[in-house]
Amino acid sequence: MRPEGSSEKPGLVANVETATQLSREKSAALSSTGNYDFPNKNSGNKKVARLKFDDNSLISLLCGEHDKHLAHMEKALGVSIVPRGNFLSLSGPADAVATARSGLQALYDRLSRGLPVDSQEVEAVLRLGPPEKASGSAVDENLVIRTRKRHISPRSKNQAAYLQALRDGGLVFALGPAGTGKTYLAVAAAVSRLMKGEIDHVVLSRPAVEAGEQLGFLPGDLREKVDPYLRPLYDALHDMMPRNQVVKRMADGDIEVAPLAFMRGRTLSNAFVILDEAQNTTSVQMKMFLTRLGENANMVVTGDLSQVDLPHGTRSGLRDATEILDGTEGISIVHFDDGDVVRHPLVTQIVRAYDAFEKKTEAGREYMKTPSPGPDSAPRGKSKRKQT
Repeated sequence: MRPEGSSEKPGLVANVETATQLSREKSAALSSTGNYDFPNKNSGNKKVARLKFDDNSLISLLCGEHDKHLAHMEKALGVSIVPRGNFLSLSGPADAVATARSGLQALYDRLSRGLPVDSQEVEAVLRLGPPEKASGSAVDENLVIRTRKRHISPRSKNQAAYLQALRDGGLVFALGPAGTGKTYLAVAAAVSRLMKGEIDHVVLSRPAVEAGEQLGFLPGDLREKVDPYLRPLYDALHDMMPRNQVVKRMADGDIEVAPLAFMRGRTLSNAFVILDEAQNTTSVQMKMFLTRLGENANMVVTGDLSQVDLPHGTRSGLRDATEILDGTEGISIVHFDDGDVVRHPLVTQIVRAYDAFEKKTEAGREYMKTPSPGPDSAPRGKSKRKQT
């Protein structure tokens, strides 16, 4: 019974005791598990979570310089991430917090395995999900490629299948849109095997020009003529190895970068051979290249059949090869799609927009079927002007 004249409201003491007990339970949960979700009173779709990491030395790498990785996640997901010692406090929409939490845990696990985390890895986790979610299973350590400068792991299910095919050897075709890692992963696998001494040399090739390998009009010697067309392969090499090592290996003949036309008549043994931009080969060129495969050699052919630059009416050798050789034992064909794009996020949107446009209007094919308007034809949507 309350004393007379007391201003205390009924049930106030009980409410305070209940709130105190709840606070103690939350604190105990935080100290024991490192994770606890707090529902936001203003919205049932809001929550707060706290992550605890054991290795303080990895926290700074996880956050990035000036917390740039956290800022990237905050902007992309619309959440707040506050570092406090070896804890990270997350708050925001429930789905976004769950995505941020799984992404941060995946990046921390990557650091724990001795693999680097940079802005590209953060972007990949945000767009493709944690590696085990993106690839459909836990990342196989055997699929991680280690070179002098980078450690590379698959970021999607198709990339994991591609790396497994590269590891199995033989002939591998990789088809898909730009930015899916077709060439980059192949070069990484080639450099890794070269550094381990499993092969004697790496051969990188591509059609020297988009349609016909017509190099004579270009100024300079052979190298100056073909270098602009082979530059993407050089870029991938420099991303895997120190520049001085690339120069030395090329001078010693361990790494060779050459136009497709120079493959005729050769037998490539104890080598890792990559043909890039293969959609711009003719059927004759493709057959010539595929028959260069020698003993203890791997061959990888990459291309994007949506970007064929051959003259109108010329069928791509890459399309022919994949149709003819599909199902042949020892030959793997891996198809990538826009979900595997790991470049700038806009690349994914661009690829999807073009795909949607081409499916809707059958661009290109229908355009070529449509005859050019004659002199008496009226512009579409307008009637002819009557002669007076």
